[in-house]
Amino acid sequence: MLYYMLNKPQGCVTARSDAVHRTVMDCFPCEIAERLHTVGRLDKDTCGLLILTDDGDLDMRIMQPEKHISKTYFFYAVGRVDEKRISQLENGIKMAGFTTKKAVFRLVKEYRLCELEKFMPACRRERYMKNPEGSAFAATLTLFEGKKHEIKRMLEAVGCRIFYLRRDSIGSLMLDTSLRPGEYRILTDDEVRQLKDE
Repeated sequence: MLYYMLNKPQGCVTARSDAVHRTVMDCFPCEIAERLHTVGRLDKDTCGLLILTDDGDLDMRIMQPEKHISKTYFFYAVGRVDEKRISQLENGIKMAGFTTKKAVFRLVKEYRLCELEKFMPACRRERYMKNPEGSAFAATLTLFEGKKHEIKRMLEAVGCRIFYLRRDSIGSLMLDTSLRPGEYRILTDDEVRQLKDE
């Protein structure tokens, strides 16, 4: 069985092939890529930890909603959070058709927008930099479910907007910070065992 950790780069889609965009499979040699599939997905502009494997059982084990395996994300966002907004994020926000499950929020640091310019996507940079002294912050959010665009939607619901998002962990598996975007490595036997025991 094959088990890989990829530090997924931004602008890369989680797909086997795409007529327009580079895919995560392009990070691997063809002879490896043709055997792999991704465990879950990350949006095109989201970077960080992605598992690729040929083990269908592992995929099912990690992605089944009833397993409630944690996934932690680091992000930069425009706006400001207070106790009320943090409580909303952690205790559930009503969305169209569902209410988010409990989550764990941790504020890392508050910033002025101009301090985070290099992390802004080019398509939004000019708009954000019209107010360079505006409020921004870094935080982590740990989820126990996986709805489409969930973190971005949750932050928008409390009046903030994420402009940089990175997945740092899946269960006990942490992103290897020595991997640059687009780089990968084989998971250790202990890492695979821990994932299977989650």
